[in-house]
Amino acid sequence: MSQPTETNTEKAKATAIKGRFSVPPNISNADEDEIPLMETFGVVPRTFDKKDYLEVENVELFKQQYEKNKREHHTDRYFNNKLIIRRGQTFQIRIDFNRPYNAEKDQFWVEFVIGRYPQQSKGTYIPIPIVDELETGKWGAKVIHNDYNYVTLSILSSPNCIIGKFRLYVAVLTPYGILRTPRRSDTDTYILCNPWCKEDAVYMDDEKEIEEYVLNDVGVIYHGEVTNIKTRSWEYGQFEEQILDACLFLMDKAQLDLSGRGNPIKISRVGSALINGRDDDGVLAGSWNNDYAYGVSPSAWTGSVEILLEYYSSKLPVKYGQCWVFAGVFNTFLRCLGIPARLVTNYFSAHDKDANLQTNIYLDEDGKTNTVQTKDSIWNYHCWNEAWMTRPDLPVGFGGWQAVDATPQEASDGMYRCGPASVQAIKHGHVCFPYDTPFLFAEVNSDIVYSKLMKDGTREVQYIDKTHVGQKLLTKEVGGNRPLDITDLYKFSEGTEEERLALDAALMYGVKKDFRDEEQFLSSPDTTMEFQEDSAVFGSDFKVTLTFNNQSSNRYTVSAFLTGHVVFYTGVLKSEFKNKTVQVTLEPLSTKTVDVQIKAGEYMSNIVEQASLHFFVTARINETKKIMAKQKVVVLQVPELRIKTTGEKMVGKEMRVVLEFTNPLKKKLQNVVLRIGGPGLMKTKTQIYREVLANANVAWEETCIPLVAGTRKLIATLDSETLRHVYGEMDLEILPGDN
Repeated sequence: MSQPTETNTEKAKATAIKGRFSVPPNISNADEDEIPLMETFGVVPRTFDKKDYLEVENVELFKQQYEKNKREHHTDRYFNNKLIIRRGQTFQIRIDFNRPYNAEKDQFWVEFVIGRYPQQSKGTYIPIPIVDELETGKWGAKVIHNDYNYVTLSILSSPNCIIGKFRLYVAVLTPYGILRTPRRSDTDTYILCNPWCKEDAVYMDDEKEIEEYVLNDVGVIYHGEVTNIKTRSWEYGQFEEQILDACLFLMDKAQLDLSGRGNPIKISRVGSALINGRDDDGVLAGSWNNDYAYGVSPSAWTGSVEILLEYYSSKLPVKYGQCWVFAGVFNTFLRCLGIPARLVTNYFSAHDKDANLQTNIYLDEDGKTNTVQTKDSIWNYHCWNEAWMTRPDLPVGFGGWQAVDATPQEASDGMYRCGPASVQAIKHGHVCFPYDTPFLFAEVNSDIVYSKLMKDGTREVQYIDKTHVGQKLLTKEVGGNRPLDITDLYKFSEGTEEERLALDAALMYGVKKDFRDEEQFLSSPDTTMEFQEDSAVFGSDFKVTLTFNNQSSNRYTVSAFLTGHVVFYTGVLKSEFKNKTVQVTLEPLSTKTVDVQIKAGEYMSNIVEQASLHFFVTARINETKKIMAKQKVVVLQVPELRIKTTGEKMVGKEMRVVLEFTNPLKKKLQNVVLRIGGPGLMKTKTQIYREVLANANVAWEETCIPLVAGTRKLIATLDSETLRHVYGEMDLEILPGDN
């Protein structure tokens, strides 16, 4: 195929890389070259007339939502008027000629072209030959109908072809050259991954799982604390208008060569880098300091659509995101391109900078927590994603779910990104496998080491908690909204032989661990301490209870130290609000409880966005010098938003939506922002109230016209400087419209 003429600037760029590449990098789906309408084979006689040969008059792609191609390829939900197909599966087009097609003397073929400098060897120029029979795994076109002046073709695409937006041409062979149809944007065709195709790297064999992990445009995010799990819905919106183009733009922004865009490993890796804007002006700017004056609070977003459209328009990072926002947008990106994906929450997630499988907490000589020296943190929870794919770069058995994380925590190969790491490799300690497996292994397997800092500068290990980190990993169940516990996919049960072997494998493959002989530092079995809290409501008093249990025949005295901190959900302490010392005498074989009152006035002045309070409790048995330690996160209950609807719930009919909220505090809220939206129901809308008085009610009414039938969901959020993470949602059954 002839290459188009280059401008002087482009020639200069090509010269600069001469000796390494025959053509410049092809890194933009959006860029294109002019394709010649006629490629001549030599001198063309003056008597040559195109009309003497087969001439294409029209190309029909059957691209409407109700037509066969989109229905069979499960792409009829995209709000996009172009043809969208999935690779490795047949689709049909019709070509109208100026006269009947004669297979004996006429020769034509279909061409797909993507980007600039199209090359067949790179998969950016795809000539599709007319064949007698289609062959699995190869591009081919078969004439299935030839009547009058048109032919209908059944075209089979390669199951590993590039993902993106292709330009379509029809080429006709003549004795003097090749004639092509002119550039027509209405025949542009999107090709996506195909989890229904056995030959595709993202193939799944369960139809219900595909429905959940590719086609479901609403998800559930689990947050809160492991004993007080909170949920909120998130609009992925992968089928909404312009979202597919926005997702393809992300790969252009990442400068991923077009030839690599058929590989889900590469796609998910560049996606994990581009979703965050830490070092490449990606989609989201992260912020964890509770100051969102120059953007939107992470808890205020209702879903991915608003974020992706803003980024696609401005090309600048959208402010602001935290882990669940990065993960929600990443899930949209993956599902939109046809890669099965789900969002995972890890409760008590370690951020192991040193890759030594431990988080250090320092105590002074009296056993109190030294917050100045304690630098490590454990996130109350952390969200990442899993993408489903084969891993031909790894040994057999390590395909399937791959962990990918777009939250910028640590650099990987010079950029803030993480994964894909085989979940199976994480579980078995095979941390030598790419990508970033040691970091993810540590997030679910780190120990908490409590050490006493002596006045002479030395430290003495007092206690090791091996069960606090990675207590529970949850994702949304298939076909429902309840949590699915997937902890056993990431780690073996504590204390089992399998768990010990996985740790040994991780150590063999290079993970550091300072303490190998840990038995002496584990808690004494004859004395235990438990921590419980009663119902803790935002803005109200509550109590916490310490329970000491002496199972020995000895009499013990215990000195316990409780400190309470207002804490960011990342585990970073903001400020101390409670410090109490408790002395307890434990008779043999006895239990004693101690209540500690927590006043709202103690924590409200310093509360941050997720209304999380973190308690450290360390207790020293004076007779044995043994240390007991507990950490507890208390997530305060916040009010919910109430959603009501009136009117006909039918496609094309106007419906009224009312969002209500009652301020539960004894003080007014200022700069209150309400958001509400839902895929297929209404685009996200915003309402601002300068103030909401103490105990006052607000009601905001909007109208919407549903576009999609079936079960739909409205999602609402409230955000203010004082009160955040306030959510509401409502499921609606939308009837089909009148035909």
